[in-house]
Amino acid sequence: MKDLIAFIAKAIVANPEDVVVTEIEGTRMSVIELRVAKEDIGKIIGKQGSTVVAIRTILSAASMKLKKRCILEILD
Repeated sequence: MKDLIAFIAKAIVANPEDVVVTEIEGTRMSVIELRVAKEDIGKIIGKQGSTVVAIRTILSAASMKLKKRCILEILD
């Protein structure tokens, strides 16, 4: 899941070298933290949150195959 989010985020932002993805794993749930450059936060969130909702939808669909729940958090 970490690699999936990193791939998507690097394709969207202007500074792909500043993308940092960390994963905190539990038994049934994982929290994925995404950190991008300050000027790229708007690109990740999108208009009215549409981009981040789409990323979270992809993440939840991919995590269903693993029978796990994943949560995406965007950090400043």
